[in-house]
Amino acid sequence: MQYTQTKADLLNNKKTWLITGVAGFIGSNLAEALLKLNQNVIALDNFSTGHKHNLEHIQKSVSQEQWENFNFIEGDIVDFATCKSSSKDVDIILHQAALGSVPRSIDNPILSNHNNVTGFLNMLTAAKENNVKRFVYASSSSVYGDSQELPKVEERTGNLLSPYAVTKYVNELYMGVFHKCYGMEVIGLRYFNVFGKRQDPNGAYAAVMPKWIGQILNGEDLFINGDGETSRDFTYIENVIQANILAGTTTNKKAFGESFNTAIGGRETLNNLYAAIVKGVKKHLPDLIINEPIYRDFRTGDIRHSNANINKIQKLLSYEPTHTLENGLNESIEWYIKDIKGREK
Repeated sequence: MQYTQTKADLLNNKKTWLITGVAGFIGSNLAEALLKLNQNVIALDNFSTGHKHNLEHIQKSVSQEQWENFNFIEGDIVDFATCKSSSKDVDIILHQAALGSVPRSIDNPILSNHNNVTGFLNMLTAAKENNVKRFVYASSSSVYGDSQELPKVEERTGNLLSPYAVTKYVNELYMGVFHKCYGMEVIGLRYFNVFGKRQDPNGAYAAVMPKWIGQILNGEDLFINGDGETSRDFTYIENVIQANILAGTTTNKKAFGESFNTAIGGRETLNNLYAAIVKGVKKHLPDLIINEPIYRDFRTGDIRHSNANINKIQKLLSYEPTHTLENGLNESIEWYIKDIKGREK
C-alpha cells in the first residue's frame, strides 16, 4: 500500500508543512498525524470556527519531542501579510481554512466569499511568492450542484446550488490558472461529508454526524431534514488524512492542477445513518433512552444524493480508503462518549 510506504518515508525525511485552519476538525487531525510522523508543522488559525481545546488534544496525543515541532500562529488568511509570513520556508501547504456550511453561506454570502475566495487567493499567492511548490487544499462535493449523475465523476459537474459551492468552484478555477501560469503543484481534494473525532457537534451549522451523536448522548430532540432518504458518501477522517498526505508527497505530475473526489465511494441514507448511530451508541450505553427523530422540511441548497467515483484518486494518488462508514462511525461514537464524560468530570 502506497500510503504505508509514504508514512515510513516521512518518518526518516522531515519536511515543513503549513496547515491553515489547524484548530478546526480536519486541520487538527492532519496536524496530529504529521507530528506523529516527526514532521515540522506550522499551524495557522484565527479561531473563528476552530477551538483552542483541539490544539490541547493534539498536544496530549503526541510526544513532547514531537510537540516541539509544532509552531502555532494566530492569524487570519484574509490578511495577506499573515499568509506571506506564515508560508515562508515551507515545503507543503495543506489549506483547510474556510467558512464551511451551505446554510451559513446562504445566510451570509459576502462573509463566505471573503474567507473562501479572498483568503484562498491570498494563501495561494503567498505560496507562489515564497516559492512553495506544493499546495493542497480542501475543495468540496458541493461543486457537483444539481448533477443527477451517480456516482459523481470529477469532469462533470452541475449547476451550483449555494454561495458556498460557488466559492469552492472558484478555488478550483484559481488552482488551474496558478498551475498553468506559474507551474505550481496544486491539488484540490473534493471532500465528501467528512466525519470523525474533534468534529464540533454544537452550533447552528454543525455537520449532521456529530450533531446527531451529541443530541442522542445528551437526550435532546433530533431533527432529520426531508424524508430521510437523502443520501451521502460519509467519509471518515482517517481517509481524508491519507488523501492529504499522498497529495502532499506525490511525484506524479499528472496529479498537479487536478481535483480529486475524496471519499469512500459508497452512500448511505440519513434514515440508515440514524439507525446506525443509535445501534452504535446502544453498544456502549445500552440503558440510554433515545428519542425518535423529528422530520422537518428539506434544507435550502442541499443536494439530494451524493456518491463519489474514486477511480481518479486511486489511479493518480494511489489512495485506498482504510476505513468504512461502519468502523469509522464506531470509532467516532467511542471518542464522543469519552469526550463528553471527560468534560463532565
